[in-house]
Amino acid sequence: MSVRLDKPTDHPHVAVVTIDRPERANALNPPTLCALAESWRRVAADDDVRAVVLTGAGERVFCSGMDLRETIPVAQALARGERIDAEAFEGLRAVSTATLVGFDLGKPLICAINGHCRGGGFDLMLAAEMRVAVREATFGLEEVALGLFPTGHAAVMLPRQIAWVHAHEILLTARPFSAARALEIGLLSRLVDRSELMPAAFELADAVAANAPLAVHATRAAVREMLSLSLEDAYRRQEELGRPLRRTDDAREAQRAFVEKRPPVWKGK
Repeated sequence: MSVRLDKPTDHPHVAVVTIDRPERANALNPPTLCALAESWRRVAADDDVRAVVLTGAGERVFCSGMDLRETIPVAQALARGERIDAEAFEGLRAVSTATLVGFDLGKPLICAINGHCRGGGFDLMLAAEMRVAVREATFGLEEVALGLFPTGHAAVMLPRQIAWVHAHEILLTARPFSAARALEIGLLSRLVDRSELMPAAFELADAVAANAPLAVHATRAAVREMLSLSLEDAYRRQEELGRPLRRTDDAREAQRAFVEKRPPVWKGK
């Protein structure tokens, strides 16, 4: 399988999705796109999962983006109205879900970037709320150098996540840059040695999973929703979103646990 979905027993409520195609730089060909989209759907539907870690197999590449040797001929044939293989067609249909452009995972995503992160891999990183990378990772968006438009998250999300000048330098020069630079401009949460990559990602995922699931879900959704609101509307909307949480069983459990000096037991109710 080109994508693995695991639920480690020593990390309760955490799922791990691994793009497992290291011999092809973890590139996203049609079967991999289908498998990745299915993994996201399974994770989103699993109420036991409260946080997700995404990584790549091997020690060289996180994800090099679309496998252009397979996806471009298929897309061109489809544009010409030619009949294409069913699996290839499903792969093209799955792109939006696989890259989380047209699918809301509904749960915090942590990227464990184990190597080079380019194109569609960069898009997947932009979909994550937190990102940990090895020091030797590199990053880049090369679409304009190929005569293409970056139709994933990049043109939409990058200027919302980092400074205007840095976003345009990445988008318009198509030049790769280092992990140290990615950390400097705010694309990454932290840089670690390779041996610490997954422990660091799990540390973040476990911290998220240990919190009240309804509150985490509402907070994540609210941040996304309120990005496009005026300050006045955002303050009003956060009160609307926060008020129901105060009446949940989990909120009452948190109060009891505090008084009884014990960890809370969340029910998600």
